[in-house]
Amino acid sequence: MDIVEKGIEFEQRKISLKTTNERIIASKEVKSLILGINEIYKKTKNPNLMDLMKRLTLIKKKVEKRLNFKIAV
Repeated sequence: MDIVEKGIEFEQRKISLKTTNERIIASKEVKSLILGINEIYKKTKNPNLMDLMKRLTLIKKKVEKRLNFKIAV
């Protein structure tokens, strides 16, 4: 469950996101983490994974809000 550990590490990391490039990279990283954890969740139905995905989604929304997401991803 390496992706779960990466998700927890991303959640606990202090994120500065001063430049637009850093925000875009963080948004893409957290999106890939959420999708990877979702694949594991589909198989195991572990509620802890769902909670982690919810917390990561909140971080993703904050990052995208600061981006004023007008970039086609």
